[in-house]
Amino acid sequence: MAVRAAVLPAIGAPLEITGIELPDPGPGRVRVRLAAAGVCHSDLSLSDGTMRVPVPAVLGHEGAGTVVAVGEGVTHVSPGSPVVLNWAPSCGGCHACALGEVWLCANALNGAADVHARTADGTDLHPGLNVAAFAEETVVAASCVLPLPDGVPLVDAALLGCAVLTGYGAVHHSARVRSGETVAVFGVGGVGLATLQSARIAGASRIIAVDVSPGKEELARAAGATDFVLASDHTPREIRGLTGKQGVDVAVECVGRAVSIRAAWESTRRGGRTTVVGIGGKDQQVTFNALELFHWGRTLSGCVYGNSDPARDVPLLAEHVREGRLDLSLLVTDRITLEEIPTAFANMLAGKGGRAVVVF
Repeated sequence: MAVRAAVLPAIGAPLEITGIELPDPGPGRVRVRLAAAGVCHSDLSLSDGTMRVPVPAVLGHEGAGTVVAVGEGVTHVSPGSPVVLNWAPSCGGCHACALGEVWLCANALNGAADVHARTADGTDLHPGLNVAAFAEETVVAASCVLPLPDGVPLVDAALLGCAVLTGYGAVHHSARVRSGETVAVFGVGGVGLATLQSARIAGASRIIAVDVSPGKEELARAAGATDFVLASDHTPREIRGLTGKQGVDVAVECVGRAVSIRAAWESTRRGGRTTVVGIGGKDQQVTFNALELFHWGRTLSGCVYGNSDPARDVPLLAEHVREGRLDLSLLVTDRITLEEIPTAFANMLAGKGGRAVVVF
């Protein structure tokens, strides 16, 4: 039986909503009926070629749903199990995995080259980032599904698979924010909102949200921001003014643009930490001179998937949800259909809203 999906026929082409035929789950595979799928900026980056994947492809990598069927050898989930999709499963055998840095697994995206499904005319389709969540149902490797702990609404749980793991990990694993420190978060989208909440959970004393849209202020404050700064050429100066002329202990950049990365760096105090979460294009060049690197003594680091281990961190995040410390629904600013994904892409480009979620 065909299921509806959003298919990217070619890089730069519009998404097509069409029926696709999924195979039965073979050994080590799981079929999942999606409850919801978040629309992440990475999906936009895949569609426009900033990030390269084999096409045609079914996009979508942030989702949650219910197991329909399992193949031979799958024991950690069974039909009826609620699950979160994990788009970057670790292989356990590469150099990064051996070091315990599973978020840098060399083989995490190998599945993106596989044939995932076919269109009605027999065209092979690939899973954009392993899990092909922009579809009513998907078939994935068993390592791509994590059991959803109790107490997390299934639709909201979709955000655990990318935005929340990334934002929480940026604060707790990459920047390692300590209680009482000051934090600035650049970009109040889905990941930015998760980062703001995570900074609050970490006990940050001052949390400054930065965005190009003044309409984001109310949302940012609801997520934990104590201050809101409208992005401009003077942003670093304004942030230093809010922090005794020192700058913040930690700045987290969630946009992926050279200008905001540079602003985050300049907003960080001497000896502080700047963490870059946003995925930018190769044309986004950031420059530093040798003297400033020495003088400021700052740490600048990239952050992949929140430097997270999903198997370890999803249960931890679920506990924060159950205890009321983490509000997943706050991140969802639009509930949409498959047909409305292009509108969600346009809103992201315009800097509008937090996270749009396709609800099936």
